[in-house]
Amino acid sequence: MKHTRIIVTHYGGPEELRLIEEECPEPKNGEVRVRVLAAGVSLPDVLMREGLHPETPRLPFTPGWDLIGVVDRLGDGVSGLEPGRIVAALPISGAYAEFVCLPQRELVPVPPGLDAAEAVSLVLNYVTAYQMLHRSAKVGQGRRVLIHGAAGGVGSALLQLGRLAGLEMYGTCSAQGSPAVSALGGIPIDYQHQDFVKEIHRLTGEGVDAVFESIGGTHIWQSRKALCSGGTVVAYGLTGSLRGGRSASGRSEKRHRFREIAIFGLYIVGGWVSPGRKRVVPYSIQWLKRLRPALFREDLTVLFDLLQQQKIKPLIAQRFPLSGARQAHELLGKGGVTGKIVLTPDG
Repeated sequence: MKHTRIIVTHYGGPEELRLIEEECPEPKNGEVRVRVLAAGVSLPDVLMREGLHPETPRLPFTPGWDLIGVVDRLGDGVSGLEPGRIVAALPISGAYAEFVCLPQRELVPVPPGLDAAEAVSLVLNYVTAYQMLHRSAKVGQGRRVLIHGAAGGVGSALLQLGRLAGLEMYGTCSAQGSPAVSALGGIPIDYQHQDFVKEIHRLTGEGVDAVFESIGGTHIWQSRKALCSGGTVVAYGLTGSLRGGRSASGRSEKRHRFREIAIFGLYIVGGWVSPGRKRVVPYSIQWLKRLRPALFREDLTVLFDLLQQQKIKPLIAQRFPLSGARQAHELLGKGGVTGKIVLTPDG
């Protein structure tokens, strides 16, 4: 049986995403073959395509951090799963495909009846948001937070979960994203025309208790200035290394996966040693999952329950077929996307 998947054979722009047809993979011992129903498109995918993300695989590789799929075939040694079961996974790469084989331990059961595109939004974006709120920053009711990229996939997740937690929320966004930020309970700050540090201090007086920082580099330092005494910057992204969806340095023929993370680390260390009771802490969904996999399953299960109860509603920016992966990356690279872009390999 044949299937299709996206491959990257050279680091670079969206044109490097190519659709190929090949024999369907067979599950090995302990693996499960999953037919993909929805694969998320995220900025980490773009960073990996450019060779910038610390998790960037060697060439050739198939992108795709997160997926929802149907159990299709079981390998030897697999028990407790039946074909037809809906599951979620965070493989980090490989999700842009019709079929993918994954270790059974990587699969999390999905409650029946959920929309696959909404469900896949929880796997990377909402788990990231939930863990940063409740495990990194540990902010409680009435606290003030600043969310960068508040209209995006993780940003909109932070707004929805922050509203449930009773937070006072501010969010940087473009003018285009302001209505979505306001609708989700945040006070928008137009990063293109306003100094967010000055605006935060004008609106709050002393600053916010936490900043969720997705840009990296010197922006971490600016975000620290928006904190009140005792506040925390949770640094989790490197989007400042991109310009228009491409490497800001213009170098993308090779893997530079440690260059940006080294700069990222320097600013985090600087936050620790600088005067003032203001912390900078890193967050990495993949490393927390590797070190404490039970937490990932626990938190994702909580989020599936919230989705079933309609207490959260992921924003879906656009759905593309698998063959539209290049167009999906081009759209994400333009910026201003509200919510999550999703590939649906079944069309």
